[in-house]
Amino acid sequence: MDDDEEEESEDQTGRGTADEEHLQHAKWISLFNFTSRAHILPLTIAGCLSVASGIVIPALAIFLGKIFDTFADYGAGMISGSDLTKQTSVNGLYLLGLGSASWILNGSFFMFWLLFGELQAKHIREMLFNGMLQREMAWYDLRKSGVNAMIPRLQTQIRELQIATSQPLGFAIQYTVTLCAALGLAFYTAWNLTLVTIALIPFTAVALAYVSARMQPAIDLQIEHLTQASKLANNAITAIDTVKCFNGQDFELWQYLEATKKAALCYLVQARANAFQIGLVRVTLLGMFVQGFWYGNHLVDTGSRTPGQVLTAFWACLMATQTMEQLLPQMIVLEKGRVAAATLKAVLLKVDRGRKIKQMIGRKTPRYCDGDIQIKRVSFAYPSRPDHPVLRNASFFFPAGETTFVIGRSGSGKSTLGNILLQFYPPASGEITIDGEPIQVLDTNWLRNNITLVQQSSVLFNETIFTNVAFGRRDYGKVRREEVKRCMEAAALKDTIQDLPNGLDTLVGIGGSTMSGGQKQRVAIARARLRDTPILILDEATSALDHISRTKVMEAVREWRKGKTTIIITHDISQIRGEDYTYVLDKGRIVQEGYRHALEELSDGAFAGFLHPGIEFPNQSLKDLPQSYRRHSAHLSTLQESPRSSVETDDSMDIHLPQRTIIPKAYYPSSENVRSWRQSQGFVSSLPPLAMHMNRMSTANARMSMSSFGNFNLQAEQTTHSSSPSPIELESIHVPRAVDGEEKLSKRVNTRRASHHSALMTSRANKTSWFNRLSRLDIALLRPSQKDNDLSSLQTILSTVWPRLTRKHRVVLIFGFLAALIHAGATPVFSWVFSKLLGTFFLTVGRSQQALIWSMSVLGVAVGDAIASYFMHYLLEICGQAWVDSLRVEAMKRILDQPRSWFDRDKNNLSTLTECLDRNAEEMRNLVGRFAGFAFVAVTMMSISCVWSLVICWKLTLVGLATAPLLYGITRGFEAVSGNWENKCNDASETAGGIFHETFVNIKTVRALTLESYFHRKYNTATAQAMKTGLRRAAYSGLFFGVSDASIIFVTALIFYYGSLLTASDEFAAQDILTVFSMLLFSIANVNAIVAFIPQINSSRSTAARLLRLSSLPTTSHEHNGSLHITHLPGAIHIHTLSFTYPLRPLTPVFSSLTLSLHLHRSIALVGSSGSGKSTLAALLLRLYSSSPGTLTTGTIDISTLHLPSWRAICALVPQSPSLFPASIADNITYGLPASSPFASSASIQHASTRAGIHAFIASLPLGYDTPVGDGGIGLSGGQVQRIGIARALVRKPQLLIMDEPTSALDAEAAESIRRLVGELVREGCTVIVVTHSWEMMRACGGVVVLGEGKVVETGMYGEMIGRRGGKLRALIGERDGVA
Repeated sequence: MDDDEEEESEDQTGRGTADEEHLQHAKWISLFNFTSRAHILPLTIAGCLSVASGIVIPALAIFLGKIFDTFADYGAGMISGSDLTKQTSVNGLYLLGLGSASWILNGSFFMFWLLFGELQAKHIREMLFNGMLQREMAWYDLRKSGVNAMIPRLQTQIRELQIATSQPLGFAIQYTVTLCAALGLAFYTAWNLTLVTIALIPFTAVALAYVSARMQPAIDLQIEHLTQASKLANNAITAIDTVKCFNGQDFELWQYLEATKKAALCYLVQARANAFQIGLVRVTLLGMFVQGFWYGNHLVDTGSRTPGQVLTAFWACLMATQTMEQLLPQMIVLEKGRVAAATLKAVLLKVDRGRKIKQMIGRKTPRYCDGDIQIKRVSFAYPSRPDHPVLRNASFFFPAGETTFVIGRSGSGKSTLGNILLQFYPPASGEITIDGEPIQVLDTNWLRNNITLVQQSSVLFNETIFTNVAFGRRDYGKVRREEVKRCMEAAALKDTIQDLPNGLDTLVGIGGSTMSGGQKQRVAIARARLRDTPILILDEATSALDHISRTKVMEAVREWRKGKTTIIITHDISQIRGEDYTYVLDKGRIVQEGYRHALEELSDGAFAGFLHPGIEFPNQSLKDLPQSYRRHSAHLSTLQESPRSSVETDDSMDIHLPQRTIIPKAYYPSSENVRSWRQSQGFVSSLPPLAMHMNRMSTANARMSMSSFGNFNLQAEQTTHSSSPSPIELESIHVPRAVDGEEKLSKRVNTRRASHHSALMTSRANKTSWFNRLSRLDIALLRPSQKDNDLSSLQTILSTVWPRLTRKHRVVLIFGFLAALIHAGATPVFSWVFSKLLGTFFLTVGRSQQALIWSMSVLGVAVGDAIASYFMHYLLEICGQAWVDSLRVEAMKRILDQPRSWFDRDKNNLSTLTECLDRNAEEMRNLVGRFAGFAFVAVTMMSISCVWSLVICWKLTLVGLATAPLLYGITRGFEAVSGNWENKCNDASETAGGIFHETFVNIKTVRALTLESYFHRKYNTATAQAMKTGLRRAAYSGLFFGVSDASIIFVTALIFYYGSLLTASDEFAAQDILTVFSMLLFSIANVNAIVAFIPQINSSRSTAARLLRLSSLPTTSHEHNGSLHITHLPGAIHIHTLSFTYPLRPLTPVFSSLTLSLHLHRSIALVGSSGSGKSTLAALLLRLYSSSPGTLTTGTIDISTLHLPSWRAICALVPQSPSLFPASIADNITYGLPASSPFASSASIQHASTRAGIHAFIASLPLGYDTPVGDGGIGLSGGQVQRIGIARALVRKPQLLIMDEPTSALDAEAAESIRRLVGELVREGCTVIVVTHSWEMMRACGGVVVLGEGKVVETGMYGEMIGRRGGKLRALIGERDGVA
């Protein structure tokens, strides 16, 4: 099995991106996975500085030992007071020199490690970007969680690796050096005493290693659940319209809550293990002095060692133990960085193993491209559904310089042509040639620069309109405005652009969110016009346009494309002229081909099914056709005799559409084209001119035929409604709708769905009740945050902890801080006991007995401190996790609760929101779980030590306290500088992350336009800016860190000097001075440890502010204004003097004093040119946006007063591009329904699917309705997705159904079934509003409303309106198909 096959098999057996970390064991060397040669120099410098700065503490121990010896000599009467002061002064000067060295070394150390972290982050970003940019589309399709969910997790892991390889890695090396140096000093001073003292450390190390190994599965599971949570948030925000319209907020929140709870449980396993490790280290490190002092006394008694040597060894061991304790919190960060590095490496391995974009050595780049395309017996299946071939032995010929149409039903394989021609995917078998050259030998960039693909879902980038159009050219930087304006005119966009405040310089928003579907399509066509490649593929590129705009655009396309190869994939056969060659696809096979006028002569042909949908035809295979009916028959006749490809074997798991028949093909070629093609292929054929055998149909005859067909249907529709007045004029008599659920419907057995819905509300109308039960799920119902502009203030952030915890977690928090209080008190107590132990060296009588007493006291303090330390860390981690989970859920709740306009703002883009819910929340937890406990301990410890010291020696203590304001000022300065640059670095990182997200979410369009180099440069610029910001942060933060760290040594020198003065003057005993020394030095060391955490605290604070912004979003949306619950549609919908502008386009009104009445039990077609507000009106009816001024009423009730969930419960929306969630088809159809609803039963689902015309397809799938549809519906055609969207709306039996272009992606037969469905729904008592450009749908509806210039410009019945000379509808859809 090769790498490509192995990758596919792995993904197909359930190994997705969430499990990629299992591909490589996370070793400590993983932290350097992305260290390049260019990084070795800064890494070496940083390492050397770590070593040098690590020696500072052992050097400090040497000087402290000498000072203690001086005090011991004075206590023994060996030196005078003046000698004491003199010798202490000398050692104090050494301490000042050591402090200065510490300033330089630690400042430089901090700066270079931050630099190394920035280099690591930049390198991994570039490697990921470059690696993913080279992958084929199959790699993206096979991502189990989808690209949208994968990218935020990658950003989080990059951040975790960057943090770990910055100062935590430096501190780890520094502390390791300090540890080794301290132990080296201890061994040098008294090797035997040191061995006895540290005898327990090896056993402790083994225990720590065992616990660390046991943590790895919990870390892996946490990453998996966080990825799932990120995926759920991503899907909900992406499909926010669907979530809101189907009342899916509860379900999405519930799913998100479940995923975060599972991740929290995994994290608490890690927290418990970490707390145990810290407690174990604590008891070991403090308890080891028991045997050490016993043996030290023995050495002094026997004269083997002096008290100074024993105490120097003890000080060195003590510093080693404190260093080990300081190392543990850094190890937690390094552990996360190690896993992140291994995960990223595994992702890159996956990327490297994935199929690269294949280019031959000496890539072939022909000088010219004529555009002659041959596809010979090609079979293909998408990687995500390898058992479902979408093309089966299909052969096409697209001659150079001609326009060819490809039509077929949804899922027949039409859109696949564009994908394989642009080499997004390689075919499984067969051959594709362009100008006689096999496509695989052509340079990929050359190919894509000569082929333009315009798809139905046109992708626009977050740039100006001008830039989006300019992207059509390779030299987009040199495109002139006049050129873009000409292209805009060709795309019928001139007037639209002129109406925009900034014209061509108007930003289109993320994904073109500020533009309508039709406007986006026309911008894409304008881009294609500027691109002007020899080959153009239009894949339903005008489906969202009105008839006039579509006609204008297609006429412009035809004029522009004269003499150039053009492939038009469409369902709209009105675009096909009599002389246009057409292929008809069904189930991936060509079932008919020929010129339109010839195809129309065959009344029993497949093409006739598009003229007269619903007619069944006799079955006839391709090989039964006359040879002369084929465009390249001589070649095909040879191909048909060859064996079928492996994709088509009987063993293949084909997914069959409802059975359709195959009918004869027609052929009407241009003799010149046939001749040129035959010559190029070397064939000699005696094809008879088919013009002698077939009747030519003129365009006029074709139009007449369509018109006659149209009149027949129109008359039938008018007959149906002849007894009723026009719905625009009078309100019909209300007919009660059949009571839902009278039939006994069997419940669908779906445990997965039931588990998700078990705690949801029984009634969809009562939305708020579920939120009131959040406290039962251990997540508090969060209180609205106070209005505080400075959310980044640490005080503001921590003030949110208590209100957001449940009663249970508040008790846990109290006990956590009580444990912290005991832990804080243990250090001064240990200092006092330790000083008493030191004092035994001055005793001449009973030394051993006193040493034993105080040694046991030390052991007791060590055990108590270890227990307190364990509970402090674990309980605070529990509270930190609960706090963050509550904020996450509240943020998610409020995000889903925001009005639709909120999501249109740049700062609320998808990547920012998902990253905030993921990475920011994870970092934020440290504020309570780690840093709050340390800070509380430091403050408490200082307070206890100061009070105690004041009692023992108030003068020395006051001198020490006098330095506090200076130390506080230095620390605050460091915090301010670090925090400021941390914010700037986060902003720069978010910018780079946004570009990364935009590039790979739209990778197909990026490649189609060969914009890889543009986005690569754009991303490199963003990462370079992030790097530059990081360098400045490193310089400023390093300077202040050096000052804050060195200041502790300066204060130590001052305290010892003043202490010598007090001792020499006999004001205080030497024992008391040593006690105060011990307490203050222990306390200062702990405070100094907090200073080392300031950068991480600022990082957490910065990210916390972002999450708090989301959790504090206002709940005053217009969606909460109503409170009136309803269970049925009160009456007709009346719109009175309605005005509306989108918040982001306040100078471009959509409606101006719009007045309209939509009556019950009628079907109304909303018609208008693209951008006239049709979809906007549908959004206003569903209250996605607030309308003001003006009123929207149903009956006599203002819709704004209605309880919105109950209003949406009786409505349903079918958007033009329905959003599918990564779940089963059944779950997608019943989305938003509680499991107890009768509408969620199997019978209801099948009934809705049958009416939507999708049941036969679903039933043909191996898993039926339990088939997962993947990330966003991967593997389904646009028409299949649209029909599932229709089934989703039908299953809930709505009283008001709003359909936005429901047939835009459907073939003629499916579209006709939907038009019949509209009539059936009206007869059943449903009110149907259809936004459409289709004149057939207008005719099928009971009335038509034409919108234009922000108001209603015409209303009436279709037959009446189309006959009006000078009427708006007639002008809109033209006279070709619509005239009665």
